Amino acid sequence: MNIFIAGLSYSITDADLNDLFGEYGEITSAKVIMDRDTNRSKGYGFVEMNDEAAGQKAIDELNGAEYDGRTISVSVARPRAEGGGGGQRRSGGNGGGFNRSRGGNGGGYNRDRY
Repeated sequence: MNIFIAGLSYSITDADLNDLFGEYGEITSAKVIMDRDTNRSKGYGFVEMNDEAAGQKAIDELNGAEYDGRTISVSVARPRAEGGGGGQRRSGGNGGGFNRSRGGNGGGYNRDRY
């Protein structure tokens, strides 16, 4: 079972999550998600447990609990949506802006026409 934990203190480590959830059963992995630019915690993480019953008990007992001065939210992790996160980026496109060639089918300034 993959468990999502939100509202974590920024000082919480993987080992802290492992200790917290280890009271409920065997932990396969415990990971606090870090910002790749700043290398600081993003305030959430994931714990994997093989035993579904132990995982559900951890969720039931830890959701809404205070941990390291913060109230945490604990739930079953949902799979990522297809295509990953974040907004969509368009490449190419026919929008406005500076169009350097003839026959551009977007708005904006067409240098060859003037």
